[in-house]
Amino acid sequence: MVNKNNMTYYLYHIPGKKIGITRNLKDRVTRQQGYTADEYEVLLTSDDIDYISDKEIELQKSYGYKVDRQKYNFLTKKSNRMKLNPTDQTTTFPVPVHKLRGNLMDNIGLKWETPQGYKFEITKENIPWILLNVKTSMYNNNRCYIYNKAFDRYIKESVNTTNSTYPEQSFYASNEENVYDLIRSWATDKGIYTSGDAKTQFVKLMEEAGELAQAILKNDEPEVIDAIGDMVVVLTNLAKLRGHNIEDCITSAYDVIAKRKGEMINGTFVKQTL
Repeated sequence: MVNKNNMTYYLYHIPGKKIGITRNLKDRVTRQQGYTADEYEVLLTSDDIDYISDKEIELQKSYGYKVDRQKYNFLTKKSNRMKLNPTDQTTTFPVPVHKLRGNLMDNIGLKWETPQGYKFEITKENIPWILLNVKTSMYNNNRCYIYNKAFDRYIKESVNTTNSTYPEQSFYASNEENVYDLIRSWATDKGIYTSGDAKTQFVKLMEEAGELAQAILKNDEPEVIDAIGDMVVVLTNLAKLRGHNIEDCITSAYDVIAKRKGEMINGTFVKQTL
């Protein structure tokens, strides 16, 4: 079955590790698994999900790697389609805010229509808007929603701009620039800032640091990424509970280290003392 949504699938190879498929190399291979562009190769690209799924299994066998139990096309069709709940005012996603970005990326091309007649589609270009404007459901913390009218207005305004499509790096820049706001919005909805305190967040930080240590010792790169991300979330909340934004803390630290002089000794940067 040829992909009708003009999506390109990449069959990638991490030498000595695995062969896999993704629609987004930067997100899947670099961000999630930790490999730079010179540490993997693209064996094949195609917009035919069934063809490339068959090639993945074939090459996994020929290279001697572990063969996936389910083909990529089956997993994508069976597991990754979100069941949206559109109403007159809102569209609700069946996932919490902190898991929404990955689910949106997995559902690029998904279309739906609201009772009022708004017609929407998840695209790489509108995912940043959704992430910036999504709200946690007041009835269920594991669900979140956007307002249909606002989303429709954004789409119509985007069509009227000359830059209606964004380069791949722009998506990540936009998301990174606002990720701390997303974290704080999530924490506010969860009541962390009203019921939590800095001491409990510090304990949580130490727990996450322990998980990071275990991941490093096991050389488990996906877990390393998850643990580092969790620590950033906790630090963002800890800073807010002390009356600060983490961006200001990072800027303050950089202003200090940017002026430091020193040298690498046994794998550690040792600052120069006067």
